[in-house]
Amino acid sequence: MNTSKIAAKLAELCRQGQFETAQKELYANDAISIEPHATPAFEKETHGLDAIIKKGHKFESMVEQMHSLTVSEPLVAGNSFAVIMSMDITMKGHDRMNMSELCVYEVNKEGRIVSERFLM
Repeated sequence: MNTSKIAAKLAELCRQGQFETAQKELYANDAISIEPHATPAFEKETHGLDAIIKKGHKFESMVEQMHSLTVSEPLVAGNSFAVIMSMDITMKGHDRMNMSELCVYEVNKEGRIVSERFLM
C-alpha cells in the first residue's frame, strides 16, 4: 500500500475505534510512538509494536466513557501523513473533557507505519 492508502485505512479504523486492528495491520514491528511529554501514566517514547499495543490497552483501561471520536481526513506529503483526532471523553475519576491532537505518522518503504507522534 502507498502512503495515501495507509492513511485512509488508519483514519477509517480509528473512526470505528479499532485502534489495535489498525496497529496490527499497518504498523512495523519496530514502530515508535512519541507523546508530547512524559506523564505519570505514559513514557514520552514507546518502542515496538507490542509495547504500543499495551500502551493502547492501558489508555482504554483509563477511559470511563468515550462520548464521541472524530478523525479528520488525512493530509499526505511524501511518506508522511497527519490527521486531527478529537475525543469527547470521560476518564475514570475525572470530569468530561474534550481532547484534540495532531497525529503525525511516517511510513517506510515497505508500506508500514514506523512512527506516530502526538501533538497537542
